[in-house]
Amino acid sequence: MTTSNTTTADQRVSAINGSDEDWRPLRILVVALCFILNMLDGADLLIMSFVAPVLSTEWNISAERLGVLFSASLAGMAVGCLFVAPLSDRFGRRKLMVAALSLVTVSMLASGFVTSVMQLMVLRLLVGVGVGTVGVTMTAMAAEYAPSKHSSFAAGLVQAGWPMGSVITAFAAARLIETAGWRPLFIGIAAGSFGLLLAIFVFLPESLSFLLRRKPQSPAIGHIAARLGVTDIGQFAKAANVAAPPAKLRDLFTGQGLMTTIYLWTAVAFGYFVLYFVISWIPTLVAQAGLPVDKAIFAGATYNFGAFLGTAFMGWLAIRFRVKGVVLTLFVCAAAMLVIFGGVKMPVLPTLLAAALVGITVQGGFNGFWALAAKIYPPEVRATGIGWALGVGRIGAVLGPIVGGVLIGAGASMALTFAFYAAIALVAALLVSRVTEPRLDKAD
Repeated sequence: MTTSNTTTADQRVSAINGSDEDWRPLRILVVALCFILNMLDGADLLIMSFVAPVLSTEWNISAERLGVLFSASLAGMAVGCLFVAPLSDRFGRRKLMVAALSLVTVSMLASGFVTSVMQLMVLRLLVGVGVGTVGVTMTAMAAEYAPSKHSSFAAGLVQAGWPMGSVITAFAAARLIETAGWRPLFIGIAAGSFGLLLAIFVFLPESLSFLLRRKPQSPAIGHIAARLGVTDIGQFAKAANVAAPPAKLRDLFTGQGLMTTIYLWTAVAFGYFVLYFVISWIPTLVAQAGLPVDKAIFAGATYNFGAFLGTAFMGWLAIRFRVKGVVLTLFVCAAAMLVIFGGVKMPVLPTLLAAALVGITVQGGFNGFWALAAKIYPPEVRATGIGWALGVGRIGAVLGPIVGGVLIGAGASMALTFAFYAAIALVAALLVSRVTEPRLDKAD
């Protein structure tokens, strides 16, 4: 794999589609479904951070064990990204998304009836496998269905669904936990997952480039191509390089792609380390600092609202500037905001505003990794490349909340803890600066 191949493939597809490569209804539908799917993934994964303040008291869970519980779903996400999601390059994006969402639905429903930490931990692991698989496949799907010149925007935009789903979950949690407890939250999200599963099964088509590569005789090709405005399927197939051999992991480490892959994966790991500490611990730490539980949950909600704004802003910037520069800048700003949030004592309103700014910078910068990976890796290895980048990075996601729990359990101050994670954010920014991003002509 070389980064120059990515540029060439994208430019060829754009040139062949010509004026027909615009935001047609099917393109909008696919990206919108991926956005909504990521909203639900955000609710699936981050529900624990909103439930944690109540659950830790009800079940008398220590900070160290709570950190492990946070990390169970993240370990599952690593499995999903590394070993399950790459199968979509072989068996299809849609099939993997349906299977993974089915797993999430069943696991979330069962989570509403658990009676022990171990049961919940196992189910969180399974939820993570499903969420990790869905996250990679829907990113690849969105990038492939968007017009070539907007592929980075689409890959980044769908990530904004994650924090938006978290915001809705946070407000629901603030209202329901005090009156109905935490169990109905898991059951309600399972119901939403089932509804979305039906919608995807009915409305989401398979990737056109996948069908051309793996099922060239499929009658769906002509129907999808017509809805996309592709007038010459043969030329489209040639431009998209669908005759390329099946993706192999070693393809990510050949030619100029070797060092870019190493820098990207390492940066993602450090980014995850910071991100999952922040999203897991903000509500709990704010509650320990003296805010009522509902206000602490609102702090988590404002963080995620900021994360939505940051991700959407990142996607907008990615159209106008190189994704690499956008990600680097946001991580540097994130380091500054982490120091301020953890080290400056503020009343409730400024605390909520600071949490939103942390969300804009941390999550906006991190979600740029998806867009960057989608741009670096060509279609034939895209899901494999994104999956392994995000999967290897999950090592940081697993360790981030655990290290935070160890620091907090050892008596480290909030200021010192957040300063430590700010330094890690700067390391991620430094690594991003070393990534080689393919350049696109202005025509694209």
